[in-house]
Amino acid sequence: MIEKNDLVEKDERTIAVEHASYSMGYKIAMYALLIDTMARSFFLKEASWDLLGIVILCGLVTTVYQLNFKILTKNWVRASILVLIISIIVATVIIFVSNRLSF
Repeated sequence: MIEKNDLVEKDERTIAVEHASYSMGYKIAMYALLIDTMARSFFLKEASWDLLGIVILCGLVTTVYQLNFKILTKNWVRASILVLIISIIVATVIIFVSNRLSF
């Protein structure tokens, strides 16, 4: 029997705030890895495939998890395809321009 003075350790709000904090931490870590990858590539001329692999793997894990629980919408699929196409175009332009600039 639950009494009036019993404290609830976790409720829905606490769990929602906890999940939001994990989400912010995940985003900060992923953007930091992306920035580190770009900095190594542009300034140090190093290949940073290991760091980029971590970013891709983390994104893949969250996507598969959401797919497993069927929470992805048609808008999400459309946006993902659009981002993929734009990324391919931008990468192609960057490769073309960098090959032209390096003699």
